Amino acid sequence: MTARRPSLTPLSTRLRDRSPGLSASLLNGVVAAGLGLGALTVLVLGLWISSPYPDSGPGGALHIAAALWLLAHGVELVRTDTLSGAPLPVGVTPLLLLTLPAWLLYRAGRYATDASAEPDGPPPVPARTAWLGVVLGYLAVGTATALYCSGGELRPSWGWLAVSLPLVAAAGAGAGVWSAHGCPPEPLLVALKAVPGPVRRVVFGADARARVDTAVRAAGASTAVLVGGGALLVAASTVWHGDVARASFLQLTEGWTGRFAVLLLGMALVPNASVWAASYALGPGFVLGAGHPVHPLASDPAPLLPPFPLLAAVPDAGPGTRLNWAAALLPVAAGIVAGWFVARAAVRRRGHGEPPRVRWSAARTTGVTLLTALVCTLLLALLATFSGGPLGVGALSRFGPLWWRTGPAAGAWTALLGMPTALVARAWRMRGAGALRAATDSEKPAGGQQPKDSGKPKDSGRPKDSGKPKGSGKPKDTGKPKDSAKADGKAKRAEDKARREDSRPDEDAYDILPAEPPAELRVGLPAEAPTTETTKAEPETTEAEPAAAAEPTETAPPKETPGTPGTP
Repeated sequence: MTARRPSLTPLSTRLRDRSPGLSASLLNGVVAAGLGLGALTVLVLGLWISSPYPDSGPGGALHIAAALWLLAHGVELVRTDTLSGAPLPVGVTPLLLLTLPAWLLYRAGRYATDASAEPDGPPPVPARTAWLGVVLGYLAVGTATALYCSGGELRPSWGWLAVSLPLVAAAGAGAGVWSAHGCPPEPLLVALKAVPGPVRRVVFGADARARVDTAVRAAGASTAVLVGGGALLVAASTVWHGDVARASFLQLTEGWTGRFAVLLLGMALVPNASVWAASYALGPGFVLGAGHPVHPLASDPAPLLPPFPLLAAVPDAGPGTRLNWAAALLPVAAGIVAGWFVARAAVRRRGHGEPPRVRWSAARTTGVTLLTALVCTLLLALLATFSGGPLGVGALSRFGPLWWRTGPAAGAWTALLGMPTALVARAWRMRGAGALRAATDSEKPAGGQQPKDSGKPKDSGRPKDSGKPKGSGKPKDTGKPKDSAKADGKAKRAEDKARREDSRPDEDAYDILPAEPPAELRVGLPAEAPTTETTKAEPETTEAEPAAAAEPTETAPPKETPGTPGTP
């Protein structure tokens, strides 16, 4: 009765105070998948309840919600309730729906790595553990949803399910974990190991991090201009064909519930239409059915397309006009924006009246522009892949832009227009640098060296003492020789420092990364040879200081003894 319970063992104590680790990460992944699935379920059930003529029961609505959630991840669906009985694929992913699981996965990755605010709390979860837990938890819910959806009218394609769902989960969770750890550059630098050594030295050089960062930023800005401009083109074309768009909107369904559903579907497909319009402006255009291209030179949409407000914005069939050709201004603007971003990174202006800070030469600025074109190619190819897909078989087997044409076209426009823009903007931002350097050189004496005794006080205070009579009493300047020795030492050190600064070359164009990065960041990139100026400068400074310290002892005056002549 009076026996006390044994205290906790060290093992149980460690288990009690351990980090949540994999279990909490799994829970975060499950919650992220559940929130996305629940949001679509609530939306579909709301439309089903408000519909005056529902075609199926609540089970059918739940199957549609699960199918839409899988479609939002890029999983191709198979429709079985067709008139012919043959299954038809549905592979056009609404990009606005894709943002919902991507954002939830990003937040789950961040929450999985958050450390406790308490000083004695558990340590933060390792990055690999958090990422793996979120992905596994998300895929578990996705697999269960696919099994449930396989018995409905819209069934997932298992091949696409095995590729698209893990890819989206890994990318979204990885972005969240990477952001939670402060966006370290190690993953990007380690990825450069896959690039062959000669190509890495020519393209990236010693400042690989700065170049990749600039290329990604410039390509992102160029892509934003293309997609945003594409949205403006869609809006302008929809207004231009306003009568056809309004008639198609009213023809699809009756009642406010059905029209609201059509409106939501059109809003979810607006990002897709923006990418299609961007591909149209780039030149390759898009296809509205197999063998029916639409581009600025000609428009040939497939006949008997279903009425839809966004399809009303497609240019009329026939050859292109000058109004269609004006869409080429969009990639021109995107290329100029990319070149401007590269030029800003190549030359930084500190302020008004101050010299610009040159980081890259003209050749390396050209290399960064080409790298920007490559990144822009990858981004547009990825967007084109996700924005299109099949809506059936035969003529309906392909809708949207072709990624192998849209991506290279975006890269070509960026390279052709971004390169001259970057070079011209770089030269413009360097204005005033030559005049400032010429003015600095003109102030120097001939030979490029300053006079040896410039600024050195010669025998300061000694002429004043030479004219004094010996009987004038005790001299008041007993400390002046010592002060003059200190001044001589300071002047000598200042002279050595000025000589070293004059002998240094102009600002190094590659001062973004240290010459010798930490061991964990080394990826085999070529390191620049250290300059010998600093090694030469250090002995001069150390030699000047002892000399200055020794001079006061040599020039110190003898102390006066009592009884010397001249005292009163």
